[in-house]
Amino acid sequence: MQCGVPRLAPPRTNLLDTGAPFYEVYACADGKYVSVGPIESKLFRQLLERLGLQDHPLLQEQMDRARWPEAKAVLAARFKQRTRDEWARELGELDVCLAPVLDFDEAPEHPHLAARGTFIELDGVTHPAPGPRFSRTPAARPEAPAALNTDNAIAALRDWLPEARIDAWLARGTFI
Repeated sequence: MQCGVPRLAPPRTNLLDTGAPFYEVYACADGKYVSVGPIESKLFRQLLERLGLQDHPLLQEQMDRARWPEAKAVLAARFKQRTRDEWARELGELDVCLAPVLDFDEAPEHPHLAARGTFIELDGVTHPAPGPRFSRTPAARPEAPAALNTDNAIAALRDWLPEARIDAWLARGTFI
């Protein structure tokens, strides 16, 4: 018996780990996804109204954990009726806590992320910009990594390993 260690609920059964039907990612008709998170009852009601599900019996008691699996099935079926972009256009600007899930190619082009400079390009490759960002102490723009070669690999190892170990590997031809 472990004293003082709380017993954790299984994953995907809690409020914020996609256990709740109102804090989940749902597949849409096009195979893409939307995320929803209207935890406050007022926002959840607004989402249900916009989905046309405000009177559905399984969705009346938002915090009834016993009904969460069935409620998720109802919402999943509804989100499958339209594409991700259709849902985002219809609900994304409303106060219902819905957002499209973007892939790696789409994210840098999203207006909000582009306006915030969330991504940068280094040598033709898009990367997340450094964070956090502060107005008075901006982060330096990172440089692309040097091409990997034996010299810079050995130089990097010298910061971590004893000289004798590196010399032994060199003698064995490890870095050819």
